[in-house]
Amino acid sequence: MRLKIVQVGEPVLRRQARALMTEEILGPETRQLIEWMKETMYDAPGVGLAAPQIGLPLQLAVIEDRAEFLKDVPAELLHSRERRPVPFLVLINPTIVWRSEEQVEFFEGCLSLAGFSALVKRSRAVTVECLDGEAQPRRIEAQGWFARILQHEIDHLNGAMYIDRMEPRSFMNVENLNRYWKDLPITEARRRLALTAES
Repeated sequence: MRLKIVQVGEPVLRRQARALMTEEILGPETRQLIEWMKETMYDAPGVGLAAPQIGLPLQLAVIEDRAEFLKDVPAELLHSRERRPVPFLVLINPTIVWRSEEQVEFFEGCLSLAGFSALVKRSRAVTVECLDGEAQPRRIEAQGWFARILQHEIDHLNGAMYIDRMEPRSFMNVENLNRYWKDLPITEARRRLALTAES
């Protein structure tokens, strides 16, 4: 079942989501919800989906960066983004317990801000503690694009969106991203943004 993805402006996207109890996680409703979220993420398509994005203020997200998403991305971009396939994961009540001081900046989009993108700085590496779909504790150490996905989805569970962290001058629609900016190294994109600020 494909669920409706709510768009920016919906109050649920700006609220702190509530934690799930063990009995809720193991109940049939949550198991069904996880399957529907997985289907919705695949259909969108996206690499992550948080419960607030389907209108539910719950500390639940699913992620998967499938190999098929990477097959047409140039090798140098995959390398610069440290992007590799990530298997399907369920994150319940996640907390970032460590983040690197080193930050990296890339264009980022969101299913709840359809059709737009912007440069966003995030920690290059993070450690996340959470429960999985079986209510078992998990500790996830991630870097590169995987770390970015985790930070993006956990932001959603805390009422934040990438537009809260973006470089405002870089905000654009996806059509112009693909036309002018997509294949530029980030240092060059930054240089061009600085030039437009001066003109």
